[in-house]
Amino acid sequence: VSTQSTGWELVLGMPISQAISILRGQCRVIKNIHLCYCDYDPLAMDVILNLTEDGIRLVFDPISQRLKIIEVYNMEKVKLKYCGVHFNSPTISPTNDQIEMSFGATHPGVFDPANQQFILNFRGLSFFFPSNDKLEHNYSHGLGSLQFSNGPPVVSKLCIYMGNTLCETRAPALPISCYQNKCYCERVELLKDDGGKVCGVKVVLYGESGSSTKQSDVRQGTLEQEIKFGDSCQDVMSSLGAPCKIYFKDEDKMKIHSKSPEKQLEKEESDYFYNYFTLGIDILFDGKTHSVTKLVLHNNYPGHYDFNIYYRAHFELELELDGETKCSVTSTTKWDKVEEIIGEHYSKPVVLNRRSSTNATNPFGPTFCYGFKSAIVEVMPNNNYIASVTIYSS
Repeated sequence: VSTQSTGWELVLGMPISQAISILRGQCRVIKNIHLCYCDYDPLAMDVILNLTEDGIRLVFDPISQRLKIIEVYNMEKVKLKYCGVHFNSPTISPTNDQIEMSFGATHPGVFDPANQQFILNFRGLSFFFPSNDKLEHNYSHGLGSLQFSNGPPVVSKLCIYMGNTLCETRAPALPISCYQNKCYCERVELLKDDGGKVCGVKVVLYGESGSSTKQSDVRQGTLEQEIKFGDSCQDVMSSLGAPCKIYFKDEDKMKIHSKSPEKQLEKEESDYFYNYFTLGIDILFDGKTHSVTKLVLHNNYPGHYDFNIYYRAHFELELELDGETKCSVTSTTKWDKVEEIIGEHYSKPVVLNRRSSTNATNPFGPTFCYGFKSAIVEVMPNNNYIASVTIYSS
């Protein structure tokens, strides 16, 4: 869906962070947006951006967090055109005849007796026509062959999606138009040395491939890179490119939990993060040696304090509690499954309560941090999903 007057568009497969960024930039036009998600199980239902004053819903897959369905549920609030010709406007009513004239012939519509509506399907597009008449569902000549007592049916809703049917649609891969000269994370795995010690991560990246300036000639390319503890800033930038942002730490609130006798000493040089928002990764450098000391992988769950800052890092990690207890953790793993494996071997969690320097309140509440060998797992207590994983050298 594109808007010709202002030059922005919403594309199937677009990440939710890009969609929110576009809508924020149109705050003078788009006045009211609701974010809808399931707080108790954020992967059980789609994430929805509801443009209440524009009659549009943007439906995102909860795992990939890419745009799956564009739904227009109030036809009176929008103007719609296809191939440069309006089929819905204040002067053009989207009747079944108008739809067939604009989009051409298709298979006969499907009657939904439970909702008393007809569904006219094209590939990647469905029109919904309400009906108050009691009609049989075994007609065979389309909507035009039926007689309606209240005049010809008018579209009440339309859905744009990828595939043949709405019920089987899936979020498509990230389209080339959404790459914006950036790299994205396909997968993150742990790296271990010959002794089994965690020494870093392997990041599978994908982005634009090819040197052509024509968008039609650009293709997706993948690349595997390794980030190891002790790598310099130059090593990291050579592997991942320039960071989206650099953040210098003012203080370390977790320092009190350190066993080091030097935890009370003040550092002359501040440690700093390379923030890779589109990868969902933060990399911490020691302020004195300028080498990698920690990596943070973010899950970008709605209802978390950091939501919409990062893209989701799709990680697959094998964490170790001690020499014998191990468990596999992915970006969709619940803490309940981890507890079943490790039992009572883990210690009590540390409570983490984030607060902004400009806002002392956190509407999402605290999270719990559990310690593993070479990793800290942050868990959201309201649904037991993993919010982030911090990896460090053991």
